[in-house]
Amino acid sequence: MTTRDSQRGRVTAVLGPTNTGKTHYAIERMLAHRTGVIGLPLRLLAREVYDRIVSVRGPSVVALVTGEERIVPPRAKYWVCTVEAMPQDIGADFVAIDEIQLCGDLDRGHVFTDRLLRMRGLHETLFMGAETMWGAIASMVPEADFVKRERFSTLTYSGSKKISRMPPRSAIVGFSVENVYAIAELLRRQKGGAAVVMGALSPRTRNAQVEMYQNGDVDYLVATDAIGMGLNLDIDHVAFSSITKYDGRRMRHLMPNELAQIAGRAGRFMNKGTFGVTGEAPTLDDDVVQAIQNNQFAPVKKLQWRNARLQFGSVGRLIQTLEERTDDPWLSRVRESDDLGALKAVSADAEVAARATDGPSVQLLWDVCRIPDFRGISNVEHAQLLTDIYNFLHQSGRIPDEWLVGRVNRIDRTDGDIDALSKRLAYIRTWTYVAQRKGWVGDESHWRETTRAVEDRLSDALHERLTARFVDRRTSVLLRRLNQKEGLVADVNETGEVTVEGQFVGKIEGFRFRQDQNASAEEAKTIRAASIQALAPQFHLRADRFYNAPDTEIDFTEQGGLMWGSAAVGKLVKGDDALKPKVVAFVDDEAGTDVAEKVQRRLQHFIDRKIATAFEPMKKMQNDETLTGLAKGFAFRLVESFGVAPRGDVADEVKALEQDARGALRKHGIRFGQFTVFMPLLLKPAPTRLRLVLWSLSKGLQDFPEAPPPGLVTVPTTQGLEAGAWAMSGYRAAGQRAIRIDMLERLADMLRDQNTRAGFEATPDMLSITGMTLEQFADLMGGLGYKAEKGEREKVRAAVQTKEPVSAPVNTIIDKTAPALAQDVAPVGSLDGVSDDPALVPTDVPVETTPETLLETTPETTPESPVDTLAEVPETIADAPVPQKTSADPVEMEMFYTFAWAPKRPASRPQSDKPQRKGPPKGKRGAKPAQGNKTQSFSARPPKKEKPIDPDNPFAAALAGLKRD
Repeated sequence: MTTRDSQRGRVTAVLGPTNTGKTHYAIERMLAHRTGVIGLPLRLLAREVYDRIVSVRGPSVVALVTGEERIVPPRAKYWVCTVEAMPQDIGADFVAIDEIQLCGDLDRGHVFTDRLLRMRGLHETLFMGAETMWGAIASMVPEADFVKRERFSTLTYSGSKKISRMPPRSAIVGFSVENVYAIAELLRRQKGGAAVVMGALSPRTRNAQVEMYQNGDVDYLVATDAIGMGLNLDIDHVAFSSITKYDGRRMRHLMPNELAQIAGRAGRFMNKGTFGVTGEAPTLDDDVVQAIQNNQFAPVKKLQWRNARLQFGSVGRLIQTLEERTDDPWLSRVRESDDLGALKAVSADAEVAARATDGPSVQLLWDVCRIPDFRGISNVEHAQLLTDIYNFLHQSGRIPDEWLVGRVNRIDRTDGDIDALSKRLAYIRTWTYVAQRKGWVGDESHWRETTRAVEDRLSDALHERLTARFVDRRTSVLLRRLNQKEGLVADVNETGEVTVEGQFVGKIEGFRFRQDQNASAEEAKTIRAASIQALAPQFHLRADRFYNAPDTEIDFTEQGGLMWGSAAVGKLVKGDDALKPKVVAFVDDEAGTDVAEKVQRRLQHFIDRKIATAFEPMKKMQNDETLTGLAKGFAFRLVESFGVAPRGDVADEVKALEQDARGALRKHGIRFGQFTVFMPLLLKPAPTRLRLVLWSLSKGLQDFPEAPPPGLVTVPTTQGLEAGAWAMSGYRAAGQRAIRIDMLERLADMLRDQNTRAGFEATPDMLSITGMTLEQFADLMGGLGYKAEKGEREKVRAAVQTKEPVSAPVNTIIDKTAPALAQDVAPVGSLDGVSDDPALVPTDVPVETTPETLLETTPETTPESPVDTLAEVPETIADAPVPQKTSADPVEMEMFYTFAWAPKRPASRPQSDKPQRKGPPKGKRGAKPAQGNKTQSFSARPPKKEKPIDPDNPFAAALAGLKRD
C-alpha cells in the first residue's frame, strides 16, 4: 500500500493529549490557505468548528457537509465535514483529519484509515490525534513530520465522589440513555439541574443544552462519551458513572486511552482539571490512573481497513471486493460493517436482484445501502426501507414526492415526551440524509429545507422537554447565588407568597412558612434561611393584625382546629376543666416568642368568649348561688354533661329531687323529659357543634364526631361512634335513624294517650313531627322498644255530605295538617329545630307546679302536646253518613302498623347496675279512651315523703290517687 505523491504537499502529524490546542491549530493553518477541507469525527464537532470559522470569514465562503446537513454556498472555500462526508476530488490546498487515532475503531476505523492513506492537500496535510498513532503514521506515511504538543494544564485523579457532593462545573459521563437520564434527574433534585449532551442529539438541541451549561444556568453536564471527541467546554471535573459500555455487540471495559480521551475534557486551556468516578463505578486502578495522568498508553498496532477500489460489475463482485483482504501487517480487514450487511440483505430481494444487473444499477444500490440506520429499529425493517428507496430510484430516477410527504408528515409533530421526540429526530435524520443526496428527490432545495425545518422544530421541542425535566431553574439560581457568596433578596406579596431572587419558594399560611415541596434537600436550608429574613417582619405585622381582628374572622373546626380565614393558626387541647380547653398556637420558631404568645392569647380569648356565649344559660345556672343541696348537685351534674343528659344516666338524681329543687332548675330552662334531661336552648346548632368538640376533647378522642346538619329532625345512624356521641349531638339513635331529643319528647307526649299494651296506630301528627314515612316510623318505634305489626285492610273512602257547605272535604283537611312525610325538616315555628322565642320553648312548669295541678291536667291540654287536628273538624263532617260501596267500585287496600310496647330485656344484669328506665310514656293501659276534651277530677292524699311523685308523669300521680281511693 502506497500513499499519493508526497510532492503534493507537506504532511504533518500533530499528536498529543486533549487540551493541547490541536483543533485550534488546524483551523488557523486552514485559514492560512486559499482553500481547505477539515474532517471531524462527529456531526456535533463539525457544527462547532463551522460556527467558529463562519464567525471569522463569514457564511458565504464556508461549507458544512455532514450526512444529514449540507450548507454549500456558491463561493465556498473552506469545507467543514464529518470524515465520512469529506469531498475527495475538489483539490483543496489544505486537508486536515482530526482524531486520527480512530483508525483503530472497529466500526468506523476503515474510513479514517482511508483518509490517512489517500487524502492529501495540495500544499499541506495535517493529522491530529493521540500519540498512540505515532508508530502507525510513521510506517504508513513515511514522509510525515511529527509535532508533539503538551497539555496546557494538569489532570489529576480525585477518586470517588457522590453525586450529591459533586463540585460545580462537573461533567458526569454515562454510557446509555437510561443512565444519562437517571443521573440528570438526580442532579435536578439535588443540584438544580443539568444539561444533557448525547451523540444522538441534533446539533441544534446539543448547542442549546451546551449554551445553558456554558452561560451558567446549570453547573452540571451529563453526557455520553461524545464529549470526548473535541467538544470544548468549561469543565473542571469529569466523573465516570461507569467504566463499561456496550459497543454494539458486547459489554466491555473502556481502555485506558478511551478513559483518558473523555477525562481530558476537564481543565480548559490553563485551568487545572480533575477526574474520578461516581455512583456504582469502581475506583480506577493505580496503573490506569498513572497512564491517564502521564499520557502513557499502548500504541495502536492495527488499523482497520476496507478495500476502497470497488468494482460494480455485479452485486456479487461488489461484495467480493468489499470483503477483500490485505497482506499489510499494519492493516486489519474491518469486520462486516452495517452497509455491507444491508447490501447483502437488500440484494436478496428478487426485484432488487432483477434490477441490479449492470454497473450503474449496482453502484446505485451501494449508495442506497450506505444510508445509516438512524432509527435503529431492526435490520429487517431497515433493509425493507432501503429496498423501497432503491426500487423508486431505479424505476423513476427519484423518490416520489407523495411517498416522501407521507413519511415526513408523520414525523412532523412536537407533542410527546423526550423519548417520543428523540425517536422522531432519529427518523427525520434518515430523510435529511436522503434529501442531501444529489438527484434522489425532485426538488432538492425544497426537501432539504423541509427536512431541516422539521428537524429544527423537533430539536427545539426536545430541548424544551429536556430542560423542563432535568432543570429546576429556581434551585439553580439560588445555589449559584449562594456559591457566589451574594446576599439573597427575599420578598412576600399580599397573598403570602414568598419569593427569593424572584423565584417562588413557598407561602405563609397563618404563622407558618410552608416551603415549596419541590425544593431539594440540599437547597431546603438555604431557601428557608433566605426566606426567614423576609418573613420575620411579616410575622410581627400579621400577629398585630390577628390580635386586633374581630371574632367573626376566627372559627373552630369540628376536629378542634382553630382557623383564621382559611389558615390554620392553632388547635384546642384538653384542659383541667372540660369547659376551659387550652390552646396550642401554630407559629414557626423563627417568628419568635413574642409572636407566639400574642397569637396564643388571642386564640384563648376567642374560645373563652365562644364558650361563654354558646353556653350562657348553663353558665348562669352554674353561677346561681340560690341553688343549694341536691339542686346544686344536679346542676353540676348537668354542666359536666354539657347540658344534655340521657334520663337513664341521671335517674337516681332526678328521683331524689324535691319539687322546689325541680322548680328552681326549671327556671334555668331545664326540661325533665321522658328520655332526656336537657336545656332546649343548648340544642341550637352553634352550642351543639361546640359541645361535640369539648366533649371529644374531654374524652381524648382522635377523630371527633361531626354535628348533624342543622334543621333535620331525624338523621341516618352511623356505626362506630363513641358512646354518648348521639346525646352530645342532641339526638337519640333508634333503629336506622336518630331523632332529635326535643322532638322525641313531643312524640312521647303523644304516646301517653295511647293504649301501649293493646296496641295503637300512628296518627298524622306523629308522622308529621318526625317527618317520616310510615315504614320509617315503624323502624323508629322499634328502636324505642315498641313492636310494630304490619297489616293490610280495605281502604274506606268517606263521601262527605254536609247540611251546610264546607270549604274542603275531610281528606283535604287532614292532608293540610301533615307535611310531606319523607322530608326530615323541623315543624313550622322552629328555627334550626329549636325555637328562639322563650314563649315557644316547651316547659313543664304549668303542669308540675303542684300535685293537684298534675291530677287535673290531661295530656291533650298540656303545652307539650300538639293540637289534634281531627278534633277541630266541623261536627257536620264528623256526623256525615258513610256512603255504601257498590259492586262496581274498585277495592282499594291500605297498609297500616300496630305498635305495642315490647322492650328487649337483658338476659342478666348485676344487681348493682341500675339500668336506664325504659318503658312507654305513662298512659292508659286497657282503659277506655277519654271522651272529647272533658276534664276529669281526682282526689288524692298527700304523697308519702319517702316516695315522692314523679312530676314528669302526671298519670303516675293519678294512679296513686286511684289506689288510695
